[in-house]
Amino acid sequence: MKKYVIASLEIHLFFGRIMKEHALFLLAGFPEKETEYRKKADWFREQFEDVLESAVRLGDGIVGRAVLDSGEIVTEFTEMAERKTECLTGIPIDVQITQAEKRLRAASTQVMVSQKMVQQVRRLNQRALWLLNGLIDFKEKILREMLSCDLYTSNYPLLIEHILREAKLYRQTVMELERNGCTASRDLKSSELFWNQIMMEHAQFIRGLLDPTECELIEAADGFADDYCRLLEEARKQDCRAMEELTQRTRETTEKYRAFKTAGTKGITGCEIRSVILPLLADHVLREANHYLRILEHAGKGRD
Repeated sequence: MKKYVIASLEIHLFFGRIMKEHALFLLAGFPEKETEYRKKADWFREQFEDVLESAVRLGDGIVGRAVLDSGEIVTEFTEMAERKTECLTGIPIDVQITQAEKRLRAASTQVMVSQKMVQQVRRLNQRALWLLNGLIDFKEKILREMLSCDLYTSNYPLLIEHILREAKLYRQTVMELERNGCTASRDLKSSELFWNQIMMEHAQFIRGLLDPTECELIEAADGFADDYCRLLEEARKQDCRAMEELTQRTRETTEKYRAFKTAGTKGITGCEIRSVILPLLADHVLREANHYLRILEHAGKGRD
């Protein structure tokens, strides 16, 4: 059960934070009159904050060094981005969780997992699944209402589709852990198709949220959107057994994209870039790029 515990906590440390931030972005995007939508988004924000806090508490000394060092859990900008986002929106954010994440210790080679720990992780997984079912239903309702022009939000319809896909991947992963005690070994082509689309959409969102005067950044975002669009087209045509060269190009593109996102997060958090991008959203997409790079690096090591 050691692998089950470690994999579960690592996925919650990444996706639990992602989901709580999705709920925050939804909340920030609803007008004042949508009291029920705002109340529900805030409830999900609080619930996934609790999931993340539990994962941090249970994961100390348990989770792997590669995950802690990847930048997918927390970056150098996360705490400042949270403080600025709370100041701008009035939405409370518990930065003590971020501070605790910075102090997380990696597992030693002799780490032991007790039966009590297994039971605690199982309860956390079940709670996350219950919450994810509700959050997915909520996001689907928002999308339906937006597309029928019965609901206004400052978020794009594509962004709602985007965060729905991420929630469904999180749910699928936790379901696999509960069913099999481990995650299914996904072929690299499937992972690249999923995350290349996520990266492409990040570029599209960034481009649309930058001030029109930020010409160079808009051009760069458009370039990355085009790059990932081409990578997606090539991946769809590739045989799973012949992905090595494409994966290398994907990795190189994503490393450049991470550098772009890092500079963007620094600029937005430091109020040096004109945009309507919340500082925490900038940090959010940076963490997802870091997560994807860890997947690609792991795939590369597997071929060595």
